[in-house]
Amino acid sequence: MASDAVWWKVAWRNLLRNRARTLITASGLAFGYLAAVVLVGLMDGMMAELIENGTRLMMGQVQVHSPEYRPERNMHHTVGGYDGVDLEALLARIESDPDVTAAAPRLYGGGLLSSGEETRAGLLFGIDVDREQRVGTLLSQLSEGRLPEAGQYEILVGLEMARQLGLEVGAEVVVVVGASDGSMGNDLFTLVGVFETGTPAIDANYAVLPLPDLQYLMAMDPGRVHEIALTVTRARDTPLIASSLAANLEGSDYAVEVTPWTELRPELAEMLGLMDAVNYFIAAIIFAMAIFGVANTMLIGTFERRREFAVVRALGTSPMGVGRTVVYEGVILGTISLIAGALITWPIVVWWHNSPPDLTSLIGGFSMVGSQWRPILRIEYSYDTPVICAVALFLTAVFAAVYPAWKATRVPPADALADR
Repeated sequence: MASDAVWWKVAWRNLLRNRARTLITASGLAFGYLAAVVLVGLMDGMMAELIENGTRLMMGQVQVHSPEYRPERNMHHTVGGYDGVDLEALLARIESDPDVTAAAPRLYGGGLLSSGEETRAGLLFGIDVDREQRVGTLLSQLSEGRLPEAGQYEILVGLEMARQLGLEVGAEVVVVVGASDGSMGNDLFTLVGVFETGTPAIDANYAVLPLPDLQYLMAMDPGRVHEIALTVTRARDTPLIASSLAANLEGSDYAVEVTPWTELRPELAEMLGLMDAVNYFIAAIIFAMAIFGVANTMLIGTFERRREFAVVRALGTSPMGVGRTVVYEGVILGTISLIAGALITWPIVVWWHNSPPDLTSLIGGFSMVGSQWRPILRIEYSYDTPVICAVALFLTAVFAAVYPAWKATRVPPADALADR
């Protein structure tokens, strides 16, 4: 009985016998690998932008707040209760987590903004200006003006709110807000900037103040905030990161609730889960088509070699030996295709990631499940997609050889030699 190495050599020679057919088949598999990686990478890039725009504008990827705060968002339910917390110590403890990249405290209040004869209700958003720029992108959306400074009674408003109040940079705005002691806080602020996010609900309703100024208006101590927003190293893994952070914060003198964006925006999380399923569906279609193409090519090759198979069978080769040769051809073909596919895919993916086609001049951006997507076709890097596609490509080549191998084992030596 021939050794296993002999069957590998025979399989290799069979592939070299018709180099053009082998090259075309391997090229089809290689470009199938390229198509799967690129298409899934484009979907991943779209998902990454949806997560980025849906969480980084204002919400944050993880939020820390009092367990009683959500969903009613009562102004009195601050972190640490009525006594508040040592804010700097809490922020330092949160940022000591290796998965947390930045943290920013926030305070919310509902109030009225007036200018001249115009008055409008708005949501007052108190922030630490320096920290907020590392967590959210709202402060980078200024259409005019500058950022406010603490203690200077300065304020930002959305573009639509500025339009409705007839405000321009430098105008004075009267701010009235309900305070925690039951009184009404009010003061005169100077408009120093206008932001435009493209989200009407934000541009028409939000006003941004430095955190100390809003705490003063609402009669709250410096240690009282409603939430601490975080950015993390891996936005897709926020549930695990939030659970780990919650465990690290246990044992404090006050209870906190750590909530990932997947709970704050469940509709976005469900949408991304659907897009993940579409990724696998796309890859399955591509390699299913490849299976039929490779199987058809190998069946033709098997039919052409019927007399050859008959001769080796007549010389004493077992049907399993003949079938093994065809399967080995599939293994070699899959290996060659995988190497070729990787060599053509990675340069294209790297180039596409760094220089994504921008179609904004042809197609405007649009909102999806509360997030925005711009038609910038960026490919997102991932570790699992190329590996999964590589395994799929290799198995495609092997499985496509199984049926031709079975057919090869069924060749009757006498009939094949007699051309029957």
